[in-house]
Amino acid sequence: MQWYPGHMAKAKGLIYNNIKLVDLVLEVIDARIPAASSNPEIIKIAGEKPRLLILNKADLADPLVTDKWQKWYKEKGEYALALNAVSGRGIREVIAISRQLVQPTMAALELKGRKKRPARLMVVGIPNVGKSSLINRLAGRRRAATGAKPGITRGKQWISLAGELELLDMPGVLWPSRRDACLGLKLAATGALPLESIPVEEVAHWLVTLLLERAPQQLRKQYGLPTLPPDPYQILNYIGKKRGMLLPGGVSDLNRAAGLLLREFQNGQLGRVTLELPAEENNNEVCGHDPGGIKDLAPGTIFAGD
Repeated sequence: MQWYPGHMAKAKGLIYNNIKLVDLVLEVIDARIPAASSNPEIIKIAGEKPRLLILNKADLADPLVTDKWQKWYKEKGEYALALNAVSGRGIREVIAISRQLVQPTMAALELKGRKKRPARLMVVGIPNVGKSSLINRLAGRRRAATGAKPGITRGKQWISLAGELELLDMPGVLWPSRRDACLGLKLAATGALPLESIPVEEVAHWLVTLLLERAPQQLRKQYGLPTLPPDPYQILNYIGKKRGMLLPGGVSDLNRAAGLLLREFQNGQLGRVTLELPAEENNNEVCGHDPGGIKDLAPGTIFAGD
């Protein structure tokens, strides 16, 4: 999967050129994949600037695992707040912690005799993690474009917040593609990469493998599965038949079934599921598979109850 088009290279340059203007970096990450959705390029560019991590979409993540992530970041000396930018839950904490983190910088400017000004925050993050929803909540009105498609924000935007804070919204930035199967799969499964740019069957296979391990009952309930076979392709085959996604001859359209499963996972219809755990608990991470299995699955291979 290639995920570094030209406009993202330009966006990276915008962040680099404007980082000196701000006092605090708000990095928005996906609570379902905190590590995978944190851009290492942003960390490098931010340098010594204070950083506040926003674990957005916390309403879609396992709350117990989100608590573990917050504790893990705290042990690393970083601030991480869980947030649901759509509902606004957690917004007050974002404002309070932001003011706390910029206080040393603002005090230093005052000692230098600088004219008092609002604290300046830069909001950054990879595409489709909810940056614009966060900004709209902070601003109390719709100021930034929002949408389900990654990359909807293309240029920088300054947004004033009642004279107390100023936000600089930046376009979503991914990093140059690299040979990391797990990273690409996590980004694709959560919607950071558009469905039309990914091998949906392969991503869905990986996601079902993980759901069988971490959320089997949610998976079974959502699709009315009579049993849970170990082969993800059998499950996709069943979903295709159950939802009427058929090819000529009554064969399940696995590509459409895979796309459906990914969309319903991204919308939270499969429950609150976190795809990665803090480093010390992630020793048995599910990654990769042999895509040849899709060819070997006979059209009528379905488990009891079909």
